[in-house]
Amino acid sequence: MEENSTRQLKIICVFCGTNPRKNAKFVEAANNLGRVLAKRKIHLVYGGGSLGLMGCVSIVAHVEGSQVLGIILIALTEGNFAGKTVGEELRVSSMKDRIWKMLDNFDAFIALLGGIGNLEENFQITF
Repeated sequence: MEENSTRQLKIICVFCGTNPRKNAKFVEAANNLGRVLAKRKIHLVYGGGSLGLMGCVSIVAHVEGSQVLGIILIALTEGNFAGKTVGEELRVSSMKDRIWKMLDNFDAFIALLGGIGNLEENFQITF
């Protein structure tokens, strides 16, 4: 017996860089991802803040109508190192806590361009 059992994704976590130096093609891709998430009524979980590609995805998704949850380290919110989080903000005390909270709050993940931290997050959630 064959069944069509496609799973509806409701929440996607996006991992990407916060580097403020943005390549136009990567910015376009991040903005497009934000629009697609909103159009499909998919909520976004991300690392918080508003810098780099992470900021692009979150701002566009939020403006276009997605619910957005930024999970950010408390240390990054003191002194405004990461910019202002868009949507709801959950502050955590460690990277380990951040990853665990992210794992509790998404159905799938997407990785865009980022640095060493992005690579580490991808390894942590896949193992």
